[in-house]
Amino acid sequence: MTSALRGFLTAKRALAGLAVFVIGSLLGVGVFTFGYANGASYLTNDPQACINCHTMRDQYAGWMASSHGKVATCNDCHAPHDIVGKYATKATNGFFHGLAMTTGDFPDNIRIKPHNLEVTENACLYCHADITSDMRAPRVHSTTQSCVACHRNVGHL
Repeated sequence: MTSALRGFLTAKRALAGLAVFVIGSLLGVGVFTFGYANGASYLTNDPQACINCHTMRDQYAGWMASSHGKVATCNDCHAPHDIVGKYATKATNGFFHGLAMTTGDFPDNIRIKPHNLEVTENACLYCHADITSDMRAPRVHSTTQSCVACHRNVGHL
């Protein structure tokens, strides 16, 4: 075996070792963070999971005092009603919420993102279909009227 080939194989092994170290470290940090942040609770429908982080306490208290606090969980309004959509949304939101909490990069006044607003809008229509079909007729100023345009604080007082 030539010295060039030996050097190439040594470099290849070193690179493979580095890749295993990096992947293992990321996996270890991910498992630790999931456990530390009580990540398993987010896989349930228990609204207590939503107040694992202190920034959601006002929203939780508002939900408890609202009419929806007696009939709906957080997932009923903030996750799609199909299993794949529900957990895809929860995973995406969990990642970005975790990133925001870790970096501290989030506004004091939390605002819903466009995708989550669409999910919530669909949840309104899912649960209230019997009374919303007539109200969903096209409007002059837009193709449809959003439920939260008039009912902005329904889920959270």
